[in-house]
Amino acid sequence: MPLPQTQASGLELHRPQEPVEPHTPAQGARRASSEDAPGAQHEGFRPGLGTLRRALSRASQRASVRASQGDAGLLRLSGRFLFGSLRRTPDNCPAVDQTGVTSEPGPACGRKGSSKAKEDVGRRLSTGAGPEEAKGTSVADLISERQLLAAFERLRHLETGLVTEKASCTFQQDPTGFARRAMDVCLHYDGLAAEIGAIVRETLGPDGVDAAALAELARVVRAEEEAHPEPPADGDFLRTPRRWRQYWEDAVRRSAEERVRQAGAGEASGVADAAPDLARLLAELGALVRRDLQKVQREVHPAYAAAGFPAWEAYLRAFHGAVAGRLQELAHDARGFEQLYVLLDWAANVYSSPDFLGSQDQALPSEPLPPLLAPDVWARLEDDYTSFLETKIASCFDGILQLEQSRWAAAEAPEKLQGLYHTPLSFDVCMLVAEHVKAAGAISRELEATTLGICARALGLFLHRFEKAFLESGAVTEPNLCAGINACEELRTHLLAKFPESFGELEKALGAAARAFQKRLLQGLQGAVQPLFRVLCTKAWLTQDLLQPLMDKVVAFSGLLEHMAPPLAQETLQQVHRYVVREYLAQALRPRERLRGVDRRSGSQKMGLEAQAISSTFQGLGSQATWLGQAIPCVADILGETYKDDIRRHLETLIRSYPDIRRDHVLAILALRRLGRRRNQHFLRHAQAVLRAAAKAGGSGAAGGRVLFEEIELGTGVDVLVTCI
Repeated sequence: MPLPQTQASGLELHRPQEPVEPHTPAQGARRASSEDAPGAQHEGFRPGLGTLRRALSRASQRASVRASQGDAGLLRLSGRFLFGSLRRTPDNCPAVDQTGVTSEPGPACGRKGSSKAKEDVGRRLSTGAGPEEAKGTSVADLISERQLLAAFERLRHLETGLVTEKASCTFQQDPTGFARRAMDVCLHYDGLAAEIGAIVRETLGPDGVDAAALAELARVVRAEEEAHPEPPADGDFLRTPRRWRQYWEDAVRRSAEERVRQAGAGEASGVADAAPDLARLLAELGALVRRDLQKVQREVHPAYAAAGFPAWEAYLRAFHGAVAGRLQELAHDARGFEQLYVLLDWAANVYSSPDFLGSQDQALPSEPLPPLLAPDVWARLEDDYTSFLETKIASCFDGILQLEQSRWAAAEAPEKLQGLYHTPLSFDVCMLVAEHVKAAGAISRELEATTLGICARALGLFLHRFEKAFLESGAVTEPNLCAGINACEELRTHLLAKFPESFGELEKALGAAARAFQKRLLQGLQGAVQPLFRVLCTKAWLTQDLLQPLMDKVVAFSGLLEHMAPPLAQETLQQVHRYVVREYLAQALRPRERLRGVDRRSGSQKMGLEAQAISSTFQGLGSQATWLGQAIPCVADILGETYKDDIRRHLETLIRSYPDIRRDHVLAILALRRLGRRRNQHFLRHAQAVLRAAAKAGGSGAAGGRVLFEEIELGTGVDVLVTCI
């Protein structure tokens, strides 16, 4: 761990900013000792450093695979700090040159103590023990045995002795020996820090949690903080805070990053672009993080907490940062609709779910965790996802249309579902929309709204294509038309009711498609019954029942309507009812033959009977268009009225019941009676007055869909008649 930069008054300490080459503790020890003695004889002269070398070599071999650059740089930095600080003393004492020869001492640095005393001090510092502890365990062995607190107390004792010696300028008698002993202390401190990192790395490994080691680690970190609460005013490197708590947090972070990197490490790089592999990688990552954090909850945190050391939040933040970094990398390489959704769904639903960590025994962090994905990354993923989504939904609608066309080509009759003709079209569309909207809503409301808009636009385009392809195909049978109408009604009922804001504009498109199918259905009936209307209101018609074949076709057609959705079935039945009455009147107002005298009166009676038969038939079929019942009887009454003045009353009834009647229609009705010019003009003026009054009262032929006479076109024969009148 890099040591903190300090303010030096007498010592010139500078924290190097350039990166440090990684070295194991043993390498650092060998480099430090080789400056003075190259052989084993010198190592034997300084048993403390030799013991340190052997112990740190063992620790280095044990943790060589997991050693990080931050751990290895500690030892090299200590040496550079040490020799840099010896250039000057707090009392401006002579500095040690590169050969180890000192200059003449200053006035404040007289010779103190005998050479024997100095040798005793050097021996104590070198061995790491006082006279009573010379035969005890060395500091390096204490570290290797993970008796961290005992090792720190020993180092603290040695550090105090060196600080005292430095303050008394005793080290001027043997500056090289002082440097060696100071280096021993620094190396042991760094070795102890490296052991802290090793303990952290091993905590989440397969060997289980060493609760005693964790408690020892917590105690030694707190002891170091109490021993070095703040940097010394004189910049003494020996008393500089070691920042082991920060080093511990960094080790936790590195450990979390190493653990997160293990997820998906066995995946082949060539198959990483497949969505199932990404999903499997994220599933493995989630399982690993959940397992490790649960281990922290149950075993690691209690061990630290026993020593008064908080661990849960540090581990939580470390894993959160590691997962965020890993997800950023995966997001950068994500390609395709499936991969983008897998990433967004995992981040929004899996990782952010309340039960991701299992039990929630631990408190939440004091400060909220940062977003798992940066806002700009999240926005880019959503944009890419919606772009792919538009293409995918359009492709899905193409597939639905192809399925429908394959059914038409196979001449498959539509199935009946709950008594109604059914096509899978509406079910497929509803499922398509529901799945994508639900998936997007699980990620964010904004993405859900965007998906709804994409689905609505794609469905609008699809309806136009479906209508055109269906009507141009050879599969336009009456049952299939009923099934198409039912599909439009089902889409309107489900989608517009569930998503009124997004699909509200589609109501017109759905209605237009249903009307197109309904119109084609009615055209089939009209083509079948149109020839039967041509014989009405003729002399042959007076002696024959020519209406019954027409009504038989209507009754047969109504059987189809029983398998159509009720709202549209009723509307279609009313359209048929209106068509029959309208065509009957059109034939009466454009007669092929003129009826006079007895034939006219017989024709009036027959028209009244057939009007009653038409109304009874459609009432029996369930038609609710009762407003059509007055049209034919009024014309029949005018045709057979004996008292000509009563014709005025019949005209008033007809005009008030059907405000869409025009002047030409009134003239055509009057022409059936041949009343004479003056009487016709009188009735015509009265009819126009009634029409104006109805218009002022707000009556309209199109009000409520009641259009009848407006669709009856009169031929040139009536125009000639009007001219004559």
